[in-house]
Amino acid sequence: MDDTDQALIAELRRDGRASLSELAARLGLARATVRVRMERLQTAGEIVGFTVLTRGDVASAPVRALMMIAIEGRGAEKTMARLSGIPAVQAVHSTNGRWDLIAEIGTATLPDLDEVMFRVREIDGVVTSETNLLLSTRRAAPRKTV
Repeated sequence: MDDTDQALIAELRRDGRASLSELAARLGLARATVRVRMERLQTAGEIVGFTVLTRGDVASAPVRALMMIAIEGRGAEKTMARLSGIPAVQAVHSTNGRWDLIAEIGTATLPDLDEVMFRVREIDGVVTSETNLLLSTRRAAPRKTV
């Protein structure tokens, strides 16, 4: 993946609904070049899909949190599988540093979040955790071309 591919992916992250023409204009490329690069990135598995976040997604889980989790031993895969089985856990990430895993959690209420946190702490191998509430989210705005 070269710098142009990385720039294309960055633009798609900013605005996944941008048309090929819009992407081409932002990147200073021909529309056909953008189309070919996107197809190649998808075929290579660099782009594995596109998603939409709807108002319903946010409204049904307005309480959002990141739970950093430390596990003992080599049970990361098993712990990730158990976490993924909890409906309120929207994503699980492996990471480096102090924490082994980070779980993205979304619930309707704070008591629901408390229940999820309790369930996570009961999983065999979970040693400690720290949870941060997400108060607001700002997404990168699409760049304007000059």
